[in-house]
Amino acid sequence: MSIRLDKVDYIYEPDTAFPVHALDHVSLTIRDGEFIGLMGHTGSGKSTLIQHLNGLVRPTSGTIYYNDRDIHGEGFSLKELRSKVGLVFQYPEHQLFEADVFSDVCFGPKNLGLEKEEIQRRARHALELVGMDESFYSLSPFELSGGQKRRVAIAGVLAMEPEVLILDEPTAGLDPMGRDEILEQVKRLHEENHITIILVSHSMEDMARYAGRLIVMDHGKVQFDGTPVEVFRHYKELEKMGLAAPQVTYLMHSLREKGWDVNVDAITVAQAKQEIMRVWKKH
Repeated sequence: MSIRLDKVDYIYEPDTAFPVHALDHVSLTIRDGEFIGLMGHTGSGKSTLIQHLNGLVRPTSGTIYYNDRDIHGEGFSLKELRSKVGLVFQYPEHQLFEADVFSDVCFGPKNLGLEKEEIQRRARHALELVGMDESFYSLSPFELSGGQKRRVAIAGVLAMEPEVLILDEPTAGLDPMGRDEILEQVKRLHEENHITIILVSHSMEDMARYAGRLIVMDHGKVQFDGTPVEVFRHYKELEKMGLAAPQVTYLMHSLREKGWDVNVDAITVAQAKQEIMRVWKKH
């Protein structure tokens, strides 16, 4: 699986006096099995970008390829693409509407025209993947906690059996326990089921902990694209974009300035602890 964008532009209100260039000549490739963190301040183009990846928005110019096929080309099925590239919007629980959890998760595969047995198999499997057992199946989605609702909404997308799962701020509004539960579930989906993950988040700590690659958007352009270590080395440039690095990055640079021979590329708490203890024992 691969998704490739070739010089993609998108302009809102193109025929008015105030056009907005939301994407500006974006070219990048998303490869099978990656865990990508997508960053950018409000208005940077990241939300517009993810809506292009499964054909919800058509580019003003440029081409998007899924497995080397133009997704807006003749004979390409956007319905099939949307079953392969699943998009979970921010606050997805607002889209829950069925009488019970199981029916809600069945909705997506039912729209694919599958047999009843296959629909139910997919729904059960998707709910298992997000840690919801049979005791939840008959409950109303509205009886659940915020984190549980979020997991059911994600299961509804997983029941389509996507190859790519895009999550737009999946932990927004959740308490710390609910946030950690969701992110650990997403991590397991990536590691055990080999689903390609694209995570949109403002949490630099989450990006450092989970993502293997970071893409930073600013004014419709890709400004940085690399490993978290590579991207967070540019923390001063990120600040100018209205972003930041993990707090650990600032701590390590502060220690270095005070004469500690620490590796400033430590970007998680665990890495920082290990590095500080190494230097402490050395002295």
